Amino acid sequence: MRNGKVPIRSEAEIDMARRAGMMAAEVLRMIGEHVRPGITTAELDRICHAYIVDELKAIPANVGYLGYPKTVLTSINNVVCHGIPSDKRLKDGDIVNIDVAVNRDGWFGDTSRMYFVGEPGILARRLVRTTYDAIRAGILAVRPGATLGDIGHAIQAVAQREGFGVVREFCGHGIGTVYHDEPQVLHFGRPGTGMVLEPGMIFTIEPMLNAGSAATKQLADGWTIVTKDRSLSAQWEHMVAVTENGFDILTAWPDGYGEYPSIAN
Repeated sequence: MRNGKVPIRSEAEIDMARRAGMMAAEVLRMIGEHVRPGITTAELDRICHAYIVDELKAIPANVGYLGYPKTVLTSINNVVCHGIPSDKRLKDGDIVNIDVAVNRDGWFGDTSRMYFVGEPGILARRLVRTTYDAIRAGILAVRPGATLGDIGHAIQAVAQREGFGVVREFCGHGIGTVYHDEPQVLHFGRPGTGMVLEPGMIFTIEPMLNAGSAATKQLADGWTIVTKDRSLSAQWEHMVAVTENGFDILTAWPDGYGEYPSIAN
């Protein structure tokens, strides 16, 4: 380990992390066709759980983590993150983030993406697209010698360009044989500040943007985070490894990027 507590992974270890990451991405590919008006988030959770256990032969990493009761996190409309699946039914026009984590052979894979339920409004589409553009900008900033501040600044610049708020209370994190590890990856910052990136580091980048104010609050369930002004919120998440000449996305989508452009190294 260097840079304090941040593990520097070998190629073999990165391959193990990639295997777990690809499994998590496969769950998000699989569940997409089930995201439709009328289905409950509890049903989506049950489908994901069965797929992870029965098809992927992996462990749903969220179940029981710090007391969390479900397999995935489902954050709808003004929910920023950590929404708990329930019997609430999705409606036409909703946007929803599904966040999944798996454990395979002691390595964690963690990723999330946005889904449209039916036909969303213009603002919802713009927010989801801008949040994708923000994570793309953050990932493209990853290379040896860059800093965590470079990543945060790239994300923040995209959000501010579109007039959206960047959530500051939650951040990306190191990941590997520990679910949430060092470093903390903020989604705002100043270029050239913070920890210097080295090949072999693995972490998530997972910006949350709000259509209104960046302010959030936690609901009484102790998990669900919502926007204070009830504005829409969106999030994307990828696991990224720092390589000798840039980055490697460990949670690449098996179904491609759809309407969103590919992130090329």
